[in-house]
Order: sequence, then structure tokens, then C-alpha cells
Amino acid sequence: MTLLIKSLAVIFALLLLATFITALLVWRRPEKNWRELRLRIRTWWIIIILFSLAMASPRWLALLFFALVSFLALKEFLTLIAFCRFDRIPLLWMFIAIPINYWLVGMNWYGLFIIFIPVWFFLLLPARMVMTGNTHAFLSSVSMLHWGLMTTVFAFGHVACLLVLPGNNSEEGALLVLFLVGLTEFNDIMQYLWGKLLGRIKITPKVSPNKTLAGLLGGIVSTAVAALFVGPILTPLGWDMALLAGVIIGISGFYGDIVMSAIKRDIGVKDSGSLLPGHGGILDRLDSLIFTAPVFFHFIRYFSY
Repeated sequence: MTLLIKSLAVIFALLLLATFITALLVWRRPEKNWRELRLRIRTWWIIIILFSLAMASPRWLALLFFALVSFLALKEFLTLIAFCRFDRIPLLWMFIAIPINYWLVGMNWYGLFIIFIPVWFFLLLPARMVMTGNTHAFLSSVSMLHWGLMTTVFAFGHVACLLVLPGNNSEEGALLVLFLVGLTEFNDIMQYLWGKLLGRIKITPKVSPNKTLAGLLGGIVSTAVAALFVGPILTPLGWDMALLAGVIIGISGFYGDIVMSAIKRDIGVKDSGSLLPGHGGILDRLDSLIFTAPVFFHFIRYFSY
């Protein structure tokens, strides 16, 4: 049994434990409303099964999976901002950018990937939009489209970049993805739990009232400790750099969460969508990962590859 399969088996074991605890809570406290928790667990099963299949699949199929997630996330973002300019060609270009972006990832063409969206599309989108002659809300429209493309395709695309980073070693790339995604979700959970247990001082009460200093620090420390143990197993990092990677993931994950919260508050919605019952939308699950993925990718690329 390979290390990847063993790692995925541990994740399924933890999910089974969470399912058992949820069932126990429902049995012991039937008077309480456990509907949202049960929906969350049920959705986690779907997410983890799909993610595990992608990680255990050939690289091209895993890249196709991440491209599909980017497509759904971008579609959800455009729905969220209710983009309604008459010219739809820029939107078409944005969706065409998705397969090109992941083709560049699959080819391991890092030099072109790193400028394709941040440079080429940064110039192409406004160049096309200005040709309509409509200048109403031009700057805000361009800014929103750039933000959507940068987050849902370019930033998230760095998760897929981890797959090809080790070259032909597919399992090593999958383990890097597992390390990043696992710690990002672990950080979210620990920040929530520490905040519930010891949270008193609120960090951003106007943006995310539930975010506390205890939650932030507890999440960072917990994630760093977890990285210290699993980093040398799943990645080429030594214990010291794995510890640092955990701290970086903890901090960047926190900012990804509250930045997306600020966007949703600005728009006036609680969730980015309803695709994932109990969780909200795709962006509600990707918010932290959008920040942790590029930060961790460049960190490990610089120090280990």
C-alpha cells in the first residue's frame, strides 16, 4: 500500500469518526437541531470521495478535476457579483482561460503560467471591454473580473501546480496537494474550535464577528504542530521548514477567509452559493485555499525544488 493510499485512508477514518460522533449526538440529544451538522458531514463525504478519486487518478484526470472546480468557482463568482454589462465576450474569454491555464500547468510550463492571467489577461480584458465604448462603471467592472479570474483560476490553479512540481513523480505531487489541502482545512477547523473555547478579543468584528485572537493564534499553533509531524512524511521539507510552512498556511488561510467574508458583506450575502449543502457555495470552501495555495507553492518551490 502506497503512502498516498495510507494517507487517504486516514482521512476517511477521521470522517468516519466524525460521522459516528454526529450520529451519537443526534441519538443523545434529539431535541436539538442537528440538521446543518448532518448536512455538513454528508457534503464532506462527497467532497472527500471526489478529491480522493482525483488524487489517485492519472495526472491529466486530476488536472481536469481542478479545472472543473475553477469553472464552478468562476461561474459562482460571476453570479455573485451579478455582472450585467452588455458585452459578454470578456466573460467568454475568462472561461476559455481555464483550459489554457490548466494546460500550461499540465505541461509544467511555469514561465508562461505565471504571466498568462496576471499579465496577458490583465491587459486583454480591459482592451476588449473598452471597445464597446461603454464607460459606465468601467473601472469597477474590470476590477471585479480581474479579481474573479485571479482567485478562482490563477490562485487556485497553484493547487494543481503542486501535482506537477516534482516532475514525473505523480505520487509525490499528490502528497503535496494532500499536505496543503489537509492543513488548510485543519486550520479552519482549529481556528473555529479555539475561538469557541477561548475567544474573547474579536479581530475583525465588522467583517467576521466570529474571528477572535484566540482562534487565530490557536489555529496557527495547531496547524504548525500538525505540519511539524506530517510535513517530513508527506513532503521533502525537514521538520524546521515544515513548521514554518504550517505557520504560513495558518496565517494566509485566515486572511483568505476574512477577505472572502468582506466580499460577501460588500455584496450583501451570507454564503457565496448553495451548491454544497451545509457549507454554502464553492467559494465558501475555497476561500482559505485561494490564499494558502500560491503562498505554499512558491514557498516549497523555492526551498525544495
